[in-house]
Amino acid sequence: MGTEIERKFLVASDGWRAQVRGPGLAMRQGYLAAGGPGLPSVRIRLAGDAAFLTVKGPGGKVRAEFEYAIPWADGAAMLALSPMAELAKTRWALEHEGHLWTVDEFHAPDRLKGLVLAEVELSSEAVDPPLPGWLGAEVTEDPRYSNAALAAALGASG
Repeated sequence: MGTEIERKFLVASDGWRAQVRGPGLAMRQGYLAAGGPGLPSVRIRLAGDAAFLTVKGPGGKVRAEFEYAIPWADGAAMLALSPMAELAKTRWALEHEGHLWTVDEFHAPDRLKGLVLAEVELSSEAVDPPLPGWLGAEVTEDPRYSNAALAAALGASG
């Protein structure tokens, strides 16, 4: 079974930009099911020239995750089926004290412009990574900051 262990934070400053490794990756994603308390989510993501179907179990820091590469054309067709707002963001990768972080800058829908979230995936719950100074509040357990919840809250029109 696939398991995801991660922590998520709001980003408080642009200090992360100096640590970026390589170009950002443009992503579009939508949800066929947004989950909710005790329910899984089903995401379609177009990331550059790749596409993925992902099923995530409910939870915060630790949850089931199953991700599968799918043909890009199939991903685009499935994305069009999403009853919720499509999210557009740029994902940046960077390293901080031995841990790989991803920073997502949201571009669409308009109400999400300016939202920047950072995540770090962990090998176990016991890992407590050093936190960069540019992080804001931790939102790992705050369901409002899951991408599925953002898409569902914005509705179909965004």
